[in-house]
Amino acid sequence: MKFDPYRNEFVQTKVNVWNPTVANLTLMALGSSAPEILLNVIETVQTLGAKPGELGPSTIVGSAAFNFLVISGISIYSVNEGNDDRTKQEREADGTPLGVKKVQDTGVFAITTIWSIIAYIWLYIVLLDGKVYDWEAYLTLGFFFALILMAYIADCLRRKTMRDREDDRYGHEAHDIGEGNTKTGLPSKVATMDVVSFYNTLLPIEGG
Repeated sequence: MKFDPYRNEFVQTKVNVWNPTVANLTLMALGSSAPEILLNVIETVQTLGAKPGELGPSTIVGSAAFNFLVISGISIYSVNEGNDDRTKQEREADGTPLGVKKVQDTGVFAITTIWSIIAYIWLYIVLLDGKVYDWEAYLTLGFFFALILMAYIADCLRRKTMRDREDDRYGHEAHDIGEGNTKTGLPSKVATMDVVSFYNTLLPIEGG
């Protein structure tokens, strides 16, 4: 249940069980990498007590390199003026010209990019002596949880920044009903207005 200030009552609403960023880095990553993980597990089980083969690590490194380089390159190359179906208002809101798009959440993007580079460097360091020790395996697993935590924090900060920006624009968080929001001209407590008055005030401002 969630309180609707415009209707002055509690309404039933759907909420996300998983944070989208965490879900992308865990559930979706697990599903897309399941074949490589299974190959690695099968080969490891078959070679217990002996020198492991190269199939498992090669599939994981090769798949990650393909996703990181080829798919990213194709995605960037595919964005052009011919398939950019955004309206003029949407392009102005994004701040990009026709055929140019930008990453919306650069915080999480930067974190995942940096950790991808760290992962390759760490893998090279671990395999320098041809052996993988227990502490190296545990530390590698710990890196994964550190990535999830950092990405989650970055996503929460981005959401808070967006809420603060909307509050600053529309005056949701102001407390002086008489003065209102000096930047937009909206009354300070938008929640105290009825629906008709709210849209009569908001639409002219949004329309310029």
